[in-house]
Amino acid sequence: MAQLPGLADEQHEVPEFVQTARAQMEELDRWEQITEEEARLAYEMTRRNELSGGTPVVRRFEQRWRELVGTRYAITTMNGTAALYSAFFGLGVGPGDEVICPTNTWIASIAPALLLGARPVFCESDPRTGLIDPEDVRRRITPNTRAIVAVHLWGWVCDMDALKAISEETGVPILEDCSHAHGATYRGRAVGGIGRVGCWSLQGSKPVSAGEAGILATDDAEVFDRACLIGQVNRIVGMDLAQDTYRYLQPLGTGFKFRAHPLGVGIASVQLDKLAGLNARRGAYVEEVEAGLADIPWLEPIPPVEGARRGGYYGFPVRYRSAAAGGVPLDTMIEAINRAGVPARPSPYPLLHRLPLFAQGFDLFTRNRGPLCGDYRGYREGDLPVTEALMEELIFLPVLSDPIPGAARLIVECLHQAGEIARRL
Repeated sequence: MAQLPGLADEQHEVPEFVQTARAQMEELDRWEQITEEEARLAYEMTRRNELSGGTPVVRRFEQRWRELVGTRYAITTMNGTAALYSAFFGLGVGPGDEVICPTNTWIASIAPALLLGARPVFCESDPRTGLIDPEDVRRRITPNTRAIVAVHLWGWVCDMDALKAISEETGVPILEDCSHAHGATYRGRAVGGIGRVGCWSLQGSKPVSAGEAGILATDDAEVFDRACLIGQVNRIVGMDLAQDTYRYLQPLGTGFKFRAHPLGVGIASVQLDKLAGLNARRGAYVEEVEAGLADIPWLEPIPPVEGARRGGYYGFPVRYRSAAAGGVPLDTMIEAINRAGVPARPSPYPLLHRLPLFAQGFDLFTRNRGPLCGDYRGYREGDLPVTEALMEELIFLPVLSDPIPGAARLIVECLHQAGEIARRL
């Protein structure tokens, strides 16, 4: 606990909140997220007073991101939520619109649309992959649907062929939330460059970390210009806008400022150099553990969709088959895995339709205004039964970023032991 300055009594103690990536199972993982290289660049940028705006380091990072994703445009923001807000605004999402989003994701995938006046329409996840179910998306499209949010959750990649087919048939654009999937690809194309617009979080625990930042990428000049207009005050003076439509609003646009801090982007630029190696190490470890599950009948890997190559590996979910473990409940098995020495947990994300905000609704703008009041019906348990059932079958194993030799084998051995422990609990 940290104390407020000058106050010693315990009632004024406040919890420290630090959210950065740490090595999981430190005895098995040699990874250091931040090294002298990041610190040195941050120091040099500080000495150059490169502390605000579209600095040279920021510009170079955006250029590298365009090259990584294969898009014409990219722009940094202060966090991933701001990138998503900019993307929704870029797509023209506004009052009266609907946005389809999986219930199995982090709240930021949909929250910015609420503040633009749009109503969330939650959809099921494919029970095999845990990702957005294209057929359920198709069923939920209405004349008011303005966007589909394809979340590449935990680094697994959505079925983009199926989603693109729906988008082309209906005209509803796809926004890719790639916050967990840095460096992932689909049929050889980087995620984030497949839909109309892609967004990434560069928050402190992400594979490419800026501490706090985000980035948006697109090939659509209109989406890009509107994203600049809503959040890049003083960065649209003859240098960022791709077309003439909004030039009359220069230099202040709408007055919003979602700019990223240059020091964070500098740190992210060093992290980007390390991304390929990080993905290779994490991927090899995950694949070795998944292969070892072949001898554990009560655990199954979550399969990637055809043509997908995972990236980021922000989490490591596997499916638990209680019947194959003699009916041992999920929470009991998770306790047994932890007793065996492997930190395991259920899904860390609550299903969004279960949150009071969406289940009961909320008078967002007061006086009975906003997308979650009026005729908003809310959500009840059982409204998304496939995903609700899926949550009762997921166990999250630790992600190792630079594992010692034999680490994956040791994890699998511990999982075998957990089965024996569970039967005694």
